[in-house]
Amino acid sequence: MHASDRVFRVAFTGDFYKTDGAPLYRQFGLEVFDSQPAIRYTAFPENLPEIDPAQIGDAQGVIVLSPRVTAGSVSRSENLLAIGRFGVGYDSVDVDACTAADVALVTAVGAVDRSVAEATVGWMLALTHHVRTKDRLVREGNWQARVNYMGRELRDRTLGVVGMGGIGRALVELLRGFGMNAPLAFDPFLDPQIVQRMGVQLVGLEELMSRADFVSIHCPLNEKTRNLIGARELALMKSDAYLINTARGGIVDEDALYETLRAGRIAGAALDCFVGEPITKPHRFGAFEQVLLAPHAIAWTDEMFREMGRTSCQSMVDLAHGRTPRGIVNRGVLERPGFQQKWARLRIA
Repeated sequence: MHASDRVFRVAFTGDFYKTDGAPLYRQFGLEVFDSQPAIRYTAFPENLPEIDPAQIGDAQGVIVLSPRVTAGSVSRSENLLAIGRFGVGYDSVDVDACTAADVALVTAVGAVDRSVAEATVGWMLALTHHVRTKDRLVREGNWQARVNYMGRELRDRTLGVVGMGGIGRALVELLRGFGMNAPLAFDPFLDPQIVQRMGVQLVGLEELMSRADFVSIHCPLNEKTRNLIGARELALMKSDAYLINTARGGIVDEDALYETLRAGRIAGAALDCFVGEPITKPHRFGAFEQVLLAPHAIAWTDEMFREMGRTSCQSMVDLAHGRTPRGIVNRGVLERPGFQQKWARLRIA
């Protein structure tokens, strides 16, 4: 078959759609395919916690929202060229298994930076101004109790960023107008000259935990970062400091954080991610007035889903046309003969 006669098939996991087949989200990038008649897209008919290879069928690309991708998922990968993670985290994907199966893993790099950074700023303000508590006082008719909840400004306070990737950098930029101190960052993989140009001080984790008024986590979850923030690190925090986690559950030791909050050793926390997601019953952290919680969706906006979708779909367009997309995690797969042969056979141009 001539390349011009080929069709490149993309499948979306079932959690992009309602049970009646209607899209669950307002936008997730489908317009990218409008000018690509040789690219056809479908959706998995059912949503499973782990992708079954039978669901993939003859798709050359799969865009994945929440299901896990395991070695079993890519066990029939003769025609599967890429897994596109609808996001930037990929701890739910067996990267080594993808590489061994000659399947590229692509993330929506850069698409979430603004939204997560903006949500983090919102949480910083909500924590320091006791938004949750003051809302409750009015709902309960307890007006006079307001004198017990004096807030604090962000001015002259210090941000500590754990993981200075795109989100961390966007956060630093958004906070420039608040009159805060020079930010601190812990990132052992970062070139010190990069952060110096941003006016950020690169420090060790212990120094960051002890100096920061806000510890905001933006690193990936892997074996090196699992329980990175434990009892020892939490004990270094100032009593009026806050911990914010919009990255992944498991980076923070939840037992240690629970005990820290129960004892009142820090001012509070805001948590968007947890060990054992999804959370289907009331979480123990809900007992704390000084804690804000969200179901791994605090940064979900129409704009973020639009950008993640466009980025993910454009990755499939690039691969279909023989171009290397941005955001490939397992870049070594590009050099594998099996991948090269498959790519040459499946691309449409």
